[in-house]
Amino acid sequence: MNKQAESQPGHPQQPTHLPATSPLQAGQPPLLEWHDVTVAYGRRPVLWHIDLTITTPCLYGIIGPNGAGKSTLLKATLGLVPTAGGRVQFWGQPLAAVRPRLGYVPQRETVDWDFPVNVMDVVLMGATSRLGWFRRAGRRERELARACLDRVGLADLAGRQIGRLSGGQQQRVFLARALAREADIYLLDEPMAGVDASSQEEIFAILAGLRDAGKLVVAVHHDLRTAARWFDAVALIDMRLVAAGPTATVLTSSNLQQTYAGRLGILDELSDAVARGDRTS
Repeated sequence: MNKQAESQPGHPQQPTHLPATSPLQAGQPPLLEWHDVTVAYGRRPVLWHIDLTITTPCLYGIIGPNGAGKSTLLKATLGLVPTAGGRVQFWGQPLAAVRPRLGYVPQRETVDWDFPVNVMDVVLMGATSRLGWFRRAGRRERELARACLDRVGLADLAGRQIGRLSGGQQQRVFLARALAREADIYLLDEPMAGVDASSQEEIFAILAGLRDAGKLVVAVHHDLRTAARWFDAVALIDMRLVAAGPTATVLTSSNLQQTYAGRLGILDELSDAVARGDRTS
């Protein structure tokens, strides 16, 4: 069961689009569900018994302190790290049955930016992902890749080597690659890390457009100040699930204290900003 924070007086109305706790229609499976997911590296536990369900398209943030297991949860969701227990399902099905319907943006620090590949080549990897190993990109795939680059504002840099881009541009290239998969669920690992404020706004606008088109976007995120205004719903994680649900009801002082255990001096300030409906970053 998700631990749900109670609403407090003075909280702003939640975004009318697609709250993650909306009831399912009869017989309709959740878009994404983690049931009793546990992950350990050797004997060191990383995540314990995560139970979390997302039922509707939305912008969903996975939030917690460094070392809380946020990125590990995303990697376990995609089968990139093994689980010690539990299961993950998409539309009631296992990963293997739905992998082509998923898009993934990894952390920038995991990418070899010196690799001799240009921007268009990276995006084509997404466009050709459904073709199989022995089929090359055709006209449709190239047009799709160009359209995705245009969507993220990088069409004029298609021939540039990826290491010669700024941090924000690099992140948008990998977002374009994910868009080129034409997925239904997008999973992003720290998409705003090392990205300037202007690029963050551009990236968020693209993610909001995906949400508005009926897609689910799940993003690991580290900045509590911007989480309050960007995400429709969030899950607070510190090895275990602390709270999950609509953003304004979860980012409370009590829940933040449980999650960060006094590690941040800005917790009260942040929860007060959420309660006021503060939309400044």
